[in-house]
Amino acid sequence: MPFLFRSLKFVLKLLLGFVAFIIVYFLCAQGLSAIKVNTQNVSAENTIPIYIKSNGVHTDIVVPATNSIVNWRDTFAVNTFEKVDSTFQYLSFGWGDKGFYLDTPTWDDLKASTAFKALFFMSNTAMHVTYRKKEPQLNEDCVQLLISEEIYKKLCTEISSSFKRADSKIQLIALPGYGDNDNFYEAEGTYSFLKTCNVWTGQCLKNSDICVGFWTPFDWNVLGSVSDNVSKSVNQ
Repeated sequence: MPFLFRSLKFVLKLLLGFVAFIIVYFLCAQGLSAIKVNTQNVSAENTIPIYIKSNGVHTDIVVPATNSIVNWRDTFAVNTFEKVDSTFQYLSFGWGDKGFYLDTPTWDDLKASTAFKALFFMSNTAMHVTYRKKEPQLNEDCVQLLISEEIYKKLCTEISSSFKRADSKIQLIALPGYGDNDNFYEAEGTYSFLKTCNVWTGQCLKNSDICVGFWTPFDWNVLGSVSDNVSKSVNQ
């Protein structure tokens, strides 16, 4: 009986500790995402549209497929995607846990082992690249930012540096994407509860001198913290 009592007491402490961790994590996410890094940059030179788009959990950065500054098609040739051609005008980039990307097409497929490895620094990462026919529709899950050429160059450099390379070449993962217009690539870095896919989005923006929250582990942290930069009203 004493052993059973001690066991139950240990389990209770473990559960309470987990609940306390979750509460502290959410409070830190709320507080630190409200601390802005960089200043709002409103200028007539801000003519390049980019988009921060969420699927409800995960954020992507959407940029023009080609312009006078960067031609992403040189790196991501349209013929390396199943059904993409030159009419596709935008690319979206998302960084995340490789196991989530490749082994969890839906939440029903999520395994406890995949989640544990992702949260505690034990898994590799991947970049998800998707061609889009046109710009995403603005709504509560998608905002547009207009940025300058200088900032756009920095942003493209940040995105590009997230790809793992061999002999200076990006490494395509030889597995199908979610559709006909996307691919997965090997990425730099390790996923964890400290660096989530949304933290990656925030870091890319922050390192490009775009005003964003200090730490953005959730999609709503990213979308909320870039509100000062939004160039157009959200379409309801």
